Amino acid sequence: MASTSTTRIRILLFASYADRLGLDSVEAALPAGATVGDALAYLRALPGGDELPPRPLCARNLSHVGLEAALADGDELAVLPPLAGG
Repeated sequence: MASTSTTRIRILLFASYADRLGLDSVEAALPAGATVGDALAYLRALPGGDELPPRPLCARNLSHVGLEAALADGDELAVLPPLAGG
């Protein structure tokens, strides 16, 4: 039986964020009840993570979410750099 005290997620990093952390994805084990903000705090604790902006654009399972959004076991969280177009 799986433990309910840990939420395991995959965090995807793109473009400059992937460059800053030297990774394009991270498997994270967070406490049950963790939010997107908690996942970002996890990233900020990694080398290069202190360069992430305070409120990056995030998508949980392909839907945009805010920092307070809850995470569930098996979620995929994408941290997206600012989008530019022209």
